Amino acid sequence: MSSKSAIYLTQILNLVGSLDDSPGDDVPRERFRRFLRANVREVGQGRDYIQECLRLKGDQYNYALQDLINHLGSFLDFEVVFGRYRGVSGQLNFDGHWISPSGFHIVVEVKTTETYAIKTKTLVGYVNDLISENEIPDWKNALGLYVVGEIDPELRQLENSIIAESRINQLRIISVESLLSLAELMNEYDVNHDDILAVIRPSGPKVDPIVDLITRLRAPAPTEILEEEKRPKEEVPPVEPEGEISYWLTPVKSDEYATAEETVKTLVSEERIYAFGERTPGRKHLKPGDWICFYATGKGVIAHAQVMSRPERKTHPKVHEAEKYPWMFKVGKSALYLEEPIIIDAELRSRLEAFRGRDLNKPWAWFVQATRKVSNHDFDILTKRK
Repeated sequence: MSSKSAIYLTQILNLVGSLDDSPGDDVPRERFRRFLRANVREVGQGRDYIQECLRLKGDQYNYALQDLINHLGSFLDFEVVFGRYRGVSGQLNFDGHWISPSGFHIVVEVKTTETYAIKTKTLVGYVNDLISENEIPDWKNALGLYVVGEIDPELRQLENSIIAESRINQLRIISVESLLSLAELMNEYDVNHDDILAVIRPSGPKVDPIVDLITRLRAPAPTEILEEEKRPKEEVPPVEPEGEISYWLTPVKSDEYATAEETVKTLVSEERIYAFGERTPGRKHLKPGDWICFYATGKGVIAHAQVMSRPERKTHPKVHEAEKYPWMFKVGKSALYLEEPIIIDAELRSRLEAFRGRDLNKPWAWFVQATRKVSNHDFDILTKRK
């Protein structure tokens, strides 16, 4: 593991000092932004730092998150203008201003959560001010983008406000996780800046650009998989004999019905079940005696349990959208650590067999984006059984 990946964001912030809007070239905010430009050059490292900001509280981490989100814009090939942390009367106020080589402008507002009411007129005002100052030509070439750290499934006030005010063509919302995913797509697949812009900005009358993007994503394998295929055959682990215990990692996302934590608490701890989709990898191989751990997207591993039955096509009243997750299986012994998730940061990844020989700063979401089999060694580390 490189020395860079071993440095936590908290340590960096302690070195640069308290972030604020003080002017000058050698103030904390400029030192931090120089550090990002010079050292954070891989999406995986940016993901680690962003997740650290979302886990920790206080202005220092909120301001750092804003800068990290703006830095992420450069991974998407935008020219990035960093904004102020706090608005001041008489000044141009915005969190970030991203300029596309095509001439399109995105004005960013970063929010850690949707818990508090967000007034759309603030972001609209930022764009209008930039138009007045001739920094942006007009609304036809501009978009206001909310980047939200934690989207609460029970709160849709921001989305509802945008719809009610007929601002769908002016304002958009994206989660931090989805923005990271876009950056990783550019890093791993044949995806370019124009593709990213086609996803973020309001769609035009033609759907062909999006179809073309989906087609290209289906065709090539990501870099990580290609490298895996190039490895000597003797490094591929042998097929496990029938009856041997297998260990699994599965992602759980928050949705409009419940958070990931609520889903795991209800299904795994209370109902002692879980459900897979039709195309969930490993569904046909899961068997009694196996162990499975649950990864809350963007947070960490929050629980593990022993599998008690093979998946069967059944419904359960507690499984939301049962048509999407029709394969139910029983679980037995379980342990939940919802308030203290096991964070898959660079230090932990350095101890996992799955990352042996890999650059820990490279994109690593591939490890948690789909259900996968892991080694006993890795399972013990992911669940702190070791």
